[in-house]
Amino acid sequence: MSPTTTTILISSLATGTIITASSHHWLMAWVGLEMNTLAIIPMISKQHHPRATEAATKYFLTQAAASATILFSSTTNAWQTGTWDIMNMTNPTANMLLTMAIAMKLGLAPMHFWLPEVLQGSTIETALIITTWQKLAPMALIFMTSNTLPTTALLTMAMISTLLGGWAGLNQTQTRKIMAYSSIAHLGWMAAITTIMPNILTLNLVLYLTMTTSMFYMLILLNSKNIKDMATSSTTSPTTTTLAMLTLLSLGGLPPLTGFMPKWLIIEELTTQNFTTTATILTLSALLSLFFYLRLSYSSTITLAPNTTTTKHKWRFKPTINTTLLTTTLPMSLLMLPITPMIC
Repeated sequence: MSPTTTTILISSLATGTIITASSHHWLMAWVGLEMNTLAIIPMISKQHHPRATEAATKYFLTQAAASATILFSSTTNAWQTGTWDIMNMTNPTANMLLTMAIAMKLGLAPMHFWLPEVLQGSTIETALIITTWQKLAPMALIFMTSNTLPTTALLTMAMISTLLGGWAGLNQTQTRKIMAYSSIAHLGWMAAITTIMPNILTLNLVLYLTMTTSMFYMLILLNSKNIKDMATSSTTSPTTTTLAMLTLLSLGGLPPLTGFMPKWLIIEELTTQNFTTTATILTLSALLSLFFYLRLSYSSTITLAPNTTTTKHKWRFKPTINTTLLTTTLPMSLLMLPITPMIC
């Protein structure tokens, strides 16, 4: 893909997200979502491979259906209230349709089926964009409508997402699919706190984006597409492999790493609001997620000890990427737990 084409597509992605996040009219929000979808399709299918074409088709159909549902819900609300204001969603039917549409956009269970397959058919760089930047526009809509969204539906989807994200990730060997189910589980945690404490939702989203970005960057550096690649990467990049292990544990929410902070705050707030059943299920599902993070971490560091090579040149050539973003996100992914008292 030429630099000009890449620049146009990245600019379209940024513009679509900004339009959606800054709009007050549902039609403009829908336009921004469509720009996002149309800009990411060529990036998914640029490999000219049947699997990439299949992933692009699945992504397009899912996102188009979700955008149409958002337009239908906003039209239903406008029919009843006479306004297209995003902040004024008072019709219960429209709110339920909007919740289902945004869940489909994000990949929340039970509308999650497209996410693992799309990520597996994409390159690691494109998978990074899908799991991070593409979540910003739907999350902006959730944040703006959090006062009117149905709490019961969100809590139900949160429990299903966290359980499924942990359970389905146990049987995966491909790193992109593991990151997909990790994304589903993290989005479940965010959905659980949406209508209760939007500030914690924002904190969780920022930390999720930080940890996922640093993890994908290290997967790109290590050129690791499955667990076997992670197991052999320690011979060429032991430091990066160790940092990848710590980032995985942070994603799993193991104290004293950063990923424990949002889970701690969410469980505390759910317990305070008497949602003890939801808090218990989320806590148990976190153990499932932590198990496959630990397995992946173990496989990546099992060969760190005395495993040297006698060859003059490394047998694997790592891709060259700009590591500025990695050096920014990696410390935040590992060392931010001590600031929790200041946030609270």
